[in-house]
Amino acid sequence: MEIVKFTFNPIQENTYLAIDDDKNVVIIDPGCYFEEERQFLKNYISKRELTVKALLNTHGHLDHIMGNDFVKREYGVDLYLHEKDVVTLQMGSRSAQMYGLNEFQESPLPDRYLKEGEKLTFGGISFEVIFCPGHAPGHVVFYSPQDKLVINGDVLFKGSYGRVDLPGGDLNTLKDSITQKMFSLPEDTLVYTGHGPETTIGEEKQSNPILW
Repeated sequence: MEIVKFTFNPIQENTYLAIDDDKNVVIIDPGCYFEEERQFLKNYISKRELTVKALLNTHGHLDHIMGNDFVKREYGVDLYLHEKDVVTLQMGSRSAQMYGLNEFQESPLPDRYLKEGEKLTFGGISFEVIFCPGHAPGHVVFYSPQDKLVINGDVLFKGSYGRVDLPGGDLNTLKDSITQKMFSLPEDTLVYTGHGPETTIGEEKQSNPILW
């Protein structure tokens, strides 16, 4: 499985494409806010002749859902989100107004609710769903043991962790998610973050300030 990263929108969010050998693709956390970003994503998918199979959200914060409406309309695929983060998703328009992001397109509601331990398979793309609340009440990560990677949204960052001062955030809950779930993954697991560069589970187990 190939992972492609694009960094979009004024908040510099990482959008991910998971691609298999048969040119199937799953779009994860589309943050494309500006029209040129949406067209860039569309053109990339078209040039590589990819078939979009699904739209996954790790959580419903504004910067991770800016392209949900576009992807849903353009490709007609199901949107997957944990049920506990629907309330976060529905705050998108209000949050956009607060930040002056007047081009925000409100996200549709999810077609499918993600569940802890669920296995998602789209062609040759396969993820296990791990429930990791704390940054957001319904935050999940998408783990691929066979590819030794996890797309973790805003749970872990390189040398940091997700903020907990937004509605539904809680430091102790996030710490439990990281120490009990994320840090139980193999140390060589590559962590694709919602902002900034990649890291590994082993590196964060040694130095992440959530441990201090």
